[in-house]
Amino acid sequence: MGSASRKTALWAGVAVAVLAAGSAGCGSSEHDEGAGPMDPSTFERLGTVDERYQSYNVEMLEVTGGAFWKPYGSSTSSSEAPDSSATTPAGMNSDLYQYRPPLDLTNPRLRTLAAALGPAYVRVSGTWANTTYFADMDPAPADPPEGFDGVLTRDQWRGVVDFSRAVDANIVSSFAISPGTRDPDGVWTPDLARRWLDYTRSVGGRIAAAEFMNEPNVAAMGGAPKGYDGAAYGRDFKVFREFVDQAAPDMTIAGPGSVGETPGNWGLTYGAQGTIRTSVMLTAGGREVDVFSYHHYGAASQRCAAIGAAQTTADDALTEDWLGRTSKTAAYYASVRDEYEPGKPMWLTETADAACGGNPWASTFLDSFRYLDQLGRLARAGVQVVAHNTLVASDYGLLDDTDFTPQPNYWAALLWKRLMGPTVLDSGVPIEEGTHLYAHCQPGTPGGVTLLAINNDRTASRTVELATAAERYTLAADPLDSRTVSLNGHPLALGPGDALPTLSGAPTAAGELILEPATITFLTIPTAGNQACS
Repeated sequence: MGSASRKTALWAGVAVAVLAAGSAGCGSSEHDEGAGPMDPSTFERLGTVDERYQSYNVEMLEVTGGAFWKPYGSSTSSSEAPDSSATTPAGMNSDLYQYRPPLDLTNPRLRTLAAALGPAYVRVSGTWANTTYFADMDPAPADPPEGFDGVLTRDQWRGVVDFSRAVDANIVSSFAISPGTRDPDGVWTPDLARRWLDYTRSVGGRIAAAEFMNEPNVAAMGGAPKGYDGAAYGRDFKVFREFVDQAAPDMTIAGPGSVGETPGNWGLTYGAQGTIRTSVMLTAGGREVDVFSYHHYGAASQRCAAIGAAQTTADDALTEDWLGRTSKTAAYYASVRDEYEPGKPMWLTETADAACGGNPWASTFLDSFRYLDQLGRLARAGVQVVAHNTLVASDYGLLDDTDFTPQPNYWAALLWKRLMGPTVLDSGVPIEEGTHLYAHCQPGTPGGVTLLAINNDRTASRTVELATAAERYTLAADPLDSRTVSLNGHPLALGPGDALPTLSGAPTAAGELILEPATITFLTIPTAGNQACS
């Protein structure tokens, strides 16, 4: 199946929705009235998202082991662990990183929790994937060959394939593009990529989708050859596309996977540090993808404050400005998509609260507002896939990276997976402070509707009126920066044998429903009778 067939398959069942930023309001009283009765049977269908819409990243460096973001407060010195400088991205301070051993993808708890989020995509990529050598031999070399910074062994990659099958997570990845992959003229060659794909097939695996490289608009930091520019990307991408059409015609080509371009004052500064505008890369020939992909971070974490990267604070975590940044980034990249790749589906293949490993509150309930609001906004905007960074590693992981204990965002993810189906509805309520309402068809329930109601006001409650009885699932935490979250007043935790708790809704009568300050509520309405959900 060639690229034309790939496009036909991708468009089956894909609907287009209008991308629009939400309006901002202000709630200042202790109790504000809502927008009036809502009849979910009348909600109109906006479109659908991929069945694997809610997905996640496992960094390539997690698979191979290497220097990743150092935990806050860590005192580990270079004498206590392997040297971090070898795998530190160009231009970054090695003191920001700390060695971590390869992730145990066979861990039963990890597999149980990941499987509960399936079907999903697991994106195995990241900055370090650009410079990782796939060792198609046993034993693998102890040190990477010249032109590479890391080594991926056969056993490690077979572990990824086994994990993806066990948890129903199709693999998304990207390819090495460092100097070791290039011919004497500096042009990218597919030899290493071919061996990697061949081995993947030999162990019963498949890379469902791939970007050519990770974040090509910051290629210098990502390990590309010195002086790499938009013209070089366009030239190399043509080679990559021809290679995929011949060697892996069933693999979806995503791209370009750029990061940091936004009309806001919190994005990348161009013209310095080797940054390349996406429009320049696409003009040079980096086009004809099956999926238009991009990355989004609304800020960088405190780790990167010293390099002048945009910052945010815990006080901003529930504000309209902070929550709305994902819409601004999506709107920017949608405009680029419309100019260069019109009609292509959009995937957000890497996102979290903040780049550079996440802020300290990324592992608390504070970030669940961003996590779920982003899913609601982007589904309504027609984005087909959102891959959170990461499943495990660093502060922004859905799971704690020492013992795989669920973080608040994991419970948010689990509720989304169980309650929000792929058909997106229009709730008819504009986004304003304290009232972010998103509607989807309820999975497995013909005619059923689920509402996601987010009150991001820290002090004032909101009221919504329901025309039909519902089951209520309210997430809350006290304090908001707690790593323990309650569902309808009961703390969520794993049971004996790592059993997931029963996620039960509270019966709620038709009429007024109060959304308490700083809470997140799902409302399932199985008797809604919505024709779009039948």
